[in-house]
Amino acid sequence: MAQAAETARTVILTVDDDPGVSRAVARDLRRRYGASYRIVRAESGESALEALRELKLRGDLVAVILADYRMPRMNGIEFLEQALDVYPGARRVLLTAYADTHAAIDAINVVDLDHYLLKPWDPPEEKLYPVLDDLLAAWRTSDHRPVPSTKVVGHRWSARSSQVREFLARNQVPYRWYSADEPEGRRLLAAAGADGQRLPLVITAQGEPLVEPDAPELAARVGLATTPTADFYDLVVIGGGPAGLGAAVYGASEGLRTVLVERSATGGQAGQSSRIENYLGFPDGVSGAQLTDRARRQAAKFGAEILTAREVTGLEVNGSARVVRFSDGTAVAAHSVILATGVSYRQLGAPGCDDLTGCGVFYGSALTEAASCQGQDVYIVGGANSAGQAAMYLARGAKSVTLLVRGADLSASMSYYLIQQIEEAPNISVRCHTVVEAAHGDGRLERLTLRDVRDGETDVVDAQWMFVFIGAAPLTDWLDGTVLRDERGFILAGPDLTPDGRPPAGWELDRPPYHLETNIPGVFVAGDARAESAKRVASAVGEGAMALMLVHRYLEQS
Repeated sequence: MAQAAETARTVILTVDDDPGVSRAVARDLRRRYGASYRIVRAESGESALEALRELKLRGDLVAVILADYRMPRMNGIEFLEQALDVYPGARRVLLTAYADTHAAIDAINVVDLDHYLLKPWDPPEEKLYPVLDDLLAAWRTSDHRPVPSTKVVGHRWSARSSQVREFLARNQVPYRWYSADEPEGRRLLAAAGADGQRLPLVITAQGEPLVEPDAPELAARVGLATTPTADFYDLVVIGGGPAGLGAAVYGASEGLRTVLVERSATGGQAGQSSRIENYLGFPDGVSGAQLTDRARRQAAKFGAEILTAREVTGLEVNGSARVVRFSDGTAVAAHSVILATGVSYRQLGAPGCDDLTGCGVFYGSALTEAASCQGQDVYIVGGANSAGQAAMYLARGAKSVTLLVRGADLSASMSYYLIQQIEEAPNISVRCHTVVEAAHGDGRLERLTLRDVRDGETDVVDAQWMFVFIGAAPLTDWLDGTVLRDERGFILAGPDLTPDGRPPAGWELDRPPYHLETNIPGVFVAGDARAESAKRVASAVGEGAMALMLVHRYLEQS
């Protein structure tokens, strides 16, 4: 009854300046959705905006907005950009002719377009309704209504508080932050019966207080899936970065019972990127969070299970089954496994950095801290793309951003387009041949000692924020003794296992390992954890898809 009452007041709005087309769109929408949704049509962007504002005042919900691109005075993209301010949760569709598909692709970045449809869309049963069915399903499961949000109470310079905020943000869990020293923070502590000595305090949207929760408890209490629904699957994907998400999308879409296991948050290092500008299909760039959210929704749409805050500690072979063990002692088994564990940023070994991690020293982008860097001096350690992307993002509000690079310049590890952007940014500077000798501060970062690697001279600079991107370490220690790795810990697969033409020790099949297959048949690797991988988002997604193809080949021969 509640859903029926909601959909009765929920609107699908269409706007097209051609009266005939406008009536045709509305007719097709009413035929399919008229019993459950109100169909509202307009013949100009201005009148459609007026209708949206009236709906907002009445408290009505808008699920989907379809707008024609070629409208006089206000084209479809301009209209959708303004409509986004009124109903940010509505799904957005652009109607366009074939000649205007470039505009639709631009709109994906300008207004976060959900879909574009070429006119004519006949028959609607094939070209219109399946698209809208998916968009309406996504809208119904999204945060389209104001709902009570999770609250986090903690200390500003607390490593654990920072970790909780980053965990919630990266997992797309809306929350509000309150300092324990402010009146509202103290009120929440009192209401929860907390003394303020053990922080952070998390109050879920349902009002449940959690004191210093660990990641698994926090994930379970805020509605993230943490427990598999079955004991056996066709495929277990370990790691939720681009490679893992790509494998999960292709595995589930092709009918395999698929579960993806992620220890922290989907997206991996790419999910922390403020802007990825060299990924195919996004000429104006896309944030790692946006790309991750779309991929995660896509995997879930096809039926993949996604488990969060589950740490994998072991891999065993039990006949034809591959058993994945978790840190809590439980396990899940499958016919096949794809290792997409990715990498983590290496820790800075300079004195003081460990004590100040989360208190001014951060690894990765830590985008939840970006707002606090407004008007501040920021230091970024590293010279690869992730460091450059963070520099460009933080430079929007920071007083200054200084890149600290050990090498002679940025060209060795950073893409040319990023180097150009950094050179043109007035508040970004690059210090080459420079490393961090020490970090100083009482409870938070206050100063850095920097050393010139050429002559050893040092100087001390005032610093409140330092973000570290100094190379990657594979997250593969748990595979020791099971899966073969190189001297740096990256997983060996395919031809790297057979450099002399002989199969690896213990290999019992009468064929060599497939290209991405490890020394254990049916266990594959994809993405940054693989030895000699390209360390790019596009290649990781491609390897996830390729690994899935090889999984099919393995299953067919098993």
